[in-house]
Parts: sequence; structure tokens; C-alpha cells
Amino acid sequence: MPFSRACYGTPTPSAEADSLPGCSRSCACQGSTGLRRTPSSLNPGIHPSRSSRRVRRAAALRAAFLLCVCLGALPARAEARVRILVSQDQEPYHQAAAGLSRTISREVQGAALEVVELRGDAAQADAAAKKAKQDGVSLLATIGSLATQAAAREASGIPIVASLVLNAGELGRAPNVTGVTLEFPVETELRWIQKVLPGRKNVAILYSPEGSPGRVEAAQKAAPGAGLSLLTRKVDSPRDLPSALDSLTDRADVLWGVTDPVVLTPQTAKPILLFSLRNRIPFVGLSLNWVKAGALYALDRDYEDIGAQCGEMAAAILRGKVPSALPPAAPRKTVYSVNLKTARALRIDISQELLAGAQVVIE
Repeated sequence: MPFSRACYGTPTPSAEADSLPGCSRSCACQGSTGLRRTPSSLNPGIHPSRSSRRVRRAAALRAAFLLCVCLGALPARAEARVRILVSQDQEPYHQAAAGLSRTISREVQGAALEVVELRGDAAQADAAAKKAKQDGVSLLATIGSLATQAAAREASGIPIVASLVLNAGELGRAPNVTGVTLEFPVETELRWIQKVLPGRKNVAILYSPEGSPGRVEAAQKAAPGAGLSLLTRKVDSPRDLPSALDSLTDRADVLWGVTDPVVLTPQTAKPILLFSLRNRIPFVGLSLNWVKAGALYALDRDYEDIGAQCGEMAAAILRGKVPSALPPAAPRKTVYSVNLKTARALRIDISQELLAGAQVVIE
């Protein structure tokens, strides 16, 4: 599903089918009419020093990525050829590519790394995957859904390690495909709810049949073991949202956002966030952009580390393991952001330890 300007400061979407949490068709930051419609008090900017540090770090990551690609391609008689298909020219993709390239270059001596930037072009993705098969590359590393889907269709028989795909369902069941998904296990999400909001036991989820009913079912099974009670409300269309929210008043202690194309959209963002504030029921968002808009906190991903995680999988395959022996994995590293303004409005105390560990604190 496409990225948007509000998510990463980049142009609004092309035909790319990628789906980072909080940056998809179900994202409240989709396009120019997303979360930025919310009141300015709920959408504070990031401190300039933090922003400039991120820009400098991003430039360094991109340089490191290109350096790794060049160095990896130097050996004339490389034992392994790895081709990296990058779905979009956007920062999360470059961060993942940098971690992936650096790890393979370190762990696989003589590996030749080549990169193909697809820039959201589906036809180019198919052509690149076909060419990889014709060229007899040893392994394809795909970054994003566009590249992954093209490789799965057109490059059967070549080991594929995928990243920046939402969940294992996007990888299909082909024995040559594995990778690292973007979704955290529900157990991880529930543990963080306990950590940030201790004592709050009743966790509500709004979902639609088009969304992630399997994830909701998994959460229902995991909640009792975490000492939590899950309140689920089915929302068939946006018209059902007001009544679903009203039914949670005085019942829910937390509203947990789960990626969903009906429930979490640009049109539903404002009523959900206003419900959270008016009823003092904290909303757990999908990404930093939701936190900027008024969610209390959100878990997020270290994209460079996801790339490194995929690089370790790729190295194992190049040493002789088959992809089917490496099941798809969730991100091993969790980062998070907190909106301190929202915490104050909801009269919620966030510990100094949590604030100190946050990637971004909105003040």
C-alpha cells in the first residue's frame, strides 16, 4: 500500500502496494487530507534538533548503503550474487537496504551485491525479477511488497528474503521465500500496553471483516495470559464507527489501534482521537504519525535493523540453508514514540524511564 507525504515527507503514492503500519490505505496519514486535519494542538512538530539529526543520519545511511553495494561488487569471481530490489525511493527502504547490504558484506566473503531501484514501477519490478532469474543470481533480497510480489511471481526457484511486508501472509507459501515482517506479535503489543498503562485491564479493538480478523483472534487468545480482557467491536463500514465507539464508553480502559482499511482511515482518524480525549481512554496508535496527531504512544520499527535481520537470513541461505528452514520472523527490535501532551490531557503519568527510552517524545 502506498506511502504518503505526511508519513515520510515524500511525494504521495504511486502504484506501489507496500503497507507499512500507519502508512497504508488504512492509514490516517494517507495523502494530504490525513491526520494533519486534526487540531494543531494534537499535531505538534518534532524538535528541530531531532529533525536535523535524523536528516544527517539518513544521509549517512544512504552513503553507507551505496558503499556496501560498491564494495560487495568488487570481487571478479564472487561466489554469490545477491540482487536487491528496492520498491520505493524513500527513507525506510534505504535504511533497510543499508542494514541488509552491510550485514551480507560482513558475513559472506566475496558476495557481489547489486541493487535495482524500482521507484514504485510494477512493470519494472516484474522485469527486474525475470532478469534476476535469467542472470542466475544466487539470492534475491526484496524490500517492500511491490518487489516481493514480483519476485514471488517471476523468480520461482531463486531464494528470496523479503522485508518491509506487513505480515507473513504477504510472503505466500512458496518454499523459496522467507523474510522479516513489519507486524509485531500481539503478545509484544499487549506487553507494551501493560508497561505503558499499568493497571488498565480492559483493552478495546475496533475491526472490520476486511481488516485483520486473524490478528484479533490471536489477541483474544493472548489477552487472558497477559491479565487483560479484550473488548472487540466489529465495524462493517465507517457509518458503524460512532455506535461502536459509544459502546466502549465507561467500559474500555485502552483503545488499541490495529491496521484496518475500514476502521483506521483519514476519515475516521478525527472521531477516534476525539473519542479518546473526551472519554480519557488512551488510543494506542500505529506509528509515529498517529502519535503526532494525538495517540498516546505507538510502537515502531528500526528499519535498518530489519535490514540487518534479513541480511543474517540471507547469509545463512548463501551458506547452504534452504529458505523453508528459516520461518518468517517479526522485527527483533522495538522502538516507540510518546505524546506527552496527550498524556497530560488524559491525566496519565508516563514514567521518566519510558520517556528516556522513547525514540520521539511529543511535548
